Amino acid sequence: MGIRKPEWLEALYTQKFFVACSNHETAKKNEKNILCLDCCTSICPHCLHSHRFHRLLQVRRYVYHDVVRLEDLEKLIDCSNVQAYTINSSKVVFIKKRPQNRQFKGSGNYCTSCDRSLQEPYIHCSLGCKVDFILKHKKDLSPYLRTCNSLQLSPDFLVPQDIGDDEMNNETPHSTIVDSDEAMSSASSSSGSENMSMACTEFVRKKRSGLYVCARLASRVSEEEEMASSMSRRKGIPHRSPLC
Repeated sequence: MGIRKPEWLEALYTQKFFVACSNHETAKKNEKNILCLDCCTSICPHCLHSHRFHRLLQVRRYVYHDVVRLEDLEKLIDCSNVQAYTINSSKVVFIKKRPQNRQFKGSGNYCTSCDRSLQEPYIHCSLGCKVDFILKHKKDLSPYLRTCNSLQLSPDFLVPQDIGDDEMNNETPHSTIVDSDEAMSSASSSSGSENMSMACTEFVRKKRSGLYVCARLASRVSEEEEMASSMSRRKGIPHRSPLC
């Protein structure tokens, strides 16, 4: 007799994701968006310290439904013939079948479980549809399951870190703004070449032929100085020649 759904797969269907974690109600970013395959429960990023040695699967959202990365899910179960979608440069598949407002009509490729129209050559619109199809017709899911002893979160997963006021005060801010007289004096005593290089990098880029270029900037510094001096002379008191 074939085996039924494994515990982690059943938890992937039944666990609620993107709800506040009861263990971290007052913390920020406490949505449950991770499934611990060893504990078969959904956790939030603040719970990672107690599950750091477990197999973890990140759950994402796409058009208001739960999805998982195809690359991660392929390590656990065969996902062939399941249509994948691309979000943030990653292929994902839906976990559950989605409700359809109207029945699919016409010729073409469609899902074997929910009659949703699909692209070629896919025949399942979600992981749940494929699992239901296998259990209904073949009665055995074991040939499609894969052994995975280690599964970590993707590198783009961001872990929120609550930093206290004391830690913020102890950190040295990396600021480019000079806010002291000593720093101003040291900056003014720098060499002329350094000032010229800073001027070349800080001047506003000019738009020419649809491309932003910063060329011949050093040669135009003298022209801009002459223009500024001429404008200042115009604004001042007019100088008239003495009467003879």
